[in-house]
Amino acid sequence: MNEAVLAVAEPVIEYTADPADILTSSAQILEALPAAIYTTDAAGRITFYNEAAAKLWGCRPEIGSSRFCGSWRLRRPDGTPLPHDECPMAVALKENRPIRNGEAIAERPDGTLVPFLAYPMPLRDAVGRLVGAVNMLVDITERKRAEDRQQTLVAELNHRVKNTLATVQSLAAQSIRGPGIPAGVHESFDRRLFALSGAHDQLSRMGWESGDLATTLHDVLAPYLGEPADRIRFQGEAVRLSPRATVALAMIAHELATNAAKYGSLSMPCGSVSVSWTIEREKTGRNLRIEWEESGGPPVARPLRRGFGTRLVECSVARELEGATEMTFDPSGLRVRMDIPLHSCGGA
Repeated sequence: MNEAVLAVAEPVIEYTADPADILTSSAQILEALPAAIYTTDAAGRITFYNEAAAKLWGCRPEIGSSRFCGSWRLRRPDGTPLPHDECPMAVALKENRPIRNGEAIAERPDGTLVPFLAYPMPLRDAVGRLVGAVNMLVDITERKRAEDRQQTLVAELNHRVKNTLATVQSLAAQSIRGPGIPAGVHESFDRRLFALSGAHDQLSRMGWESGDLATTLHDVLAPYLGEPADRIRFQGEAVRLSPRATVALAMIAHELATNAAKYGSLSMPCGSVSVSWTIEREKTGRNLRIEWEESGGPPVARPLRRGFGTRLVECSVARELEGATEMTFDPSGLRVRMDIPLHSCGGA
């Protein structure tokens, strides 16, 4: 019986089109794209650019002569001049590596400034030798305008918040006084306003996007830091907070610190406070557990009635943060544990 022998030939790719036609077709494709695209040789001389690139630059560079970028002038993101031989395309060619999100500003001959992101990519031949580069420019003018509008709105918001707090403080100064007002009420109210103002200041620095738990606690407790150096100890991982949670936890920390300074561990020279937090995994999801522990102060006993500070802490945790509070009036020092769903305070 004869056996058939099958010969498997190497696949052969046959080019039916002329290489010049292929290059022409590629140029036509690049020309049709809405993105600004151009190419250079290994020395950085521009070999091609499409209409979108000419529109972004506001001028037409000289093919084979203009180098690295076809813009009239370039600026860095801070507005300072950027030489063409230091632009993202030049860096990509000199270092033979792609650049991502290289930000710069193109200055047109008419003075118009166009911020853009550059994505230059080196081109190599079959043996890996650098032969040129291709670059895509993304106009980010609208994004920059949106960022400017947002900064203006944040600045206006900060101004309004400060004015509102100043107005409230002034009204309180006029209203909370007289023979029937207990001593210290006005001072206590002022301290709460300062705590609220401090939380707003942190949010202002962060663009009102989020706060940081450690920074929030440290800012509120800063007036009580001193000798010894470990009088107040902080321990916990980085936790991002929503604006709402930042304000709520600042007010809670202020109430606990005020109570400690008046009646608890911070009222004694040798007293101290430990503030720690961890992320706990529960069946219902991840929780932020914050623990406040006092030591070295006078003996602690459960108060006969719930004061305003206690109610503020418990209500803030429950209503603002959807959590639960447990207070333990141990003779050696007050202990407070707060369990807060991580999603309700802005954590991931």
